Amino acid sequence: MELKNLAPWRWGERKVPVRSELQSSHGSLQLDFDRLFDDFFTTPFGLSMTPFSQSLGDFNPTIDVSETDTEFKVSAELPGLSENDIDVSVDHNILTISGEKKAETEDKRENYYRVERSYGSFRRSIELPGEMDPDQIEATFKNGVLSITMPKPEQDQAKRITVKTS
Repeated sequence: MELKNLAPWRWGERKVPVRSELQSSHGSLQLDFDRLFDDFFTTPFGLSMTPFSQSLGDFNPTIDVSETDTEFKVSAELPGLSENDIDVSVDHNILTISGEKKAETEDKRENYYRVERSYGSFRRSIELPGEMDPDQIEATFKNGVLSITMPKPEQDQAKRITVKTS
């Protein structure tokens, strides 16, 4: 954790917890504690995505968050799921993506019988910079990728001002 992040005027900055591909699930203990300490000061009430909280479930989809002048975009990789397995909700300024993955395979052959079942559930919550209108949020699911588009509230959109010469 950097000391500059302890400054009170930086406490209001919002950082979205997103897991990097470079982080392994067996990361060094020092990095895990650093992340845990960082999350204590920067994430609200248990929305931490440290390796400690990630290890609670087997299935933890990766999420990308981006912003344009007019909207926020969230995409989540959810391979093997259908749109019926996914739930998207927004409560004030918290976007939550959750779902279940159930799979069963059965193999019957002469003198051989095998049944395998797997189950996994996930829940990811992201703090949004402001309250969104749930009626304006669009979610699409294609080829295992969930895409969520949320228009920015009118007051949050950047406005261009033309500079005139006098």
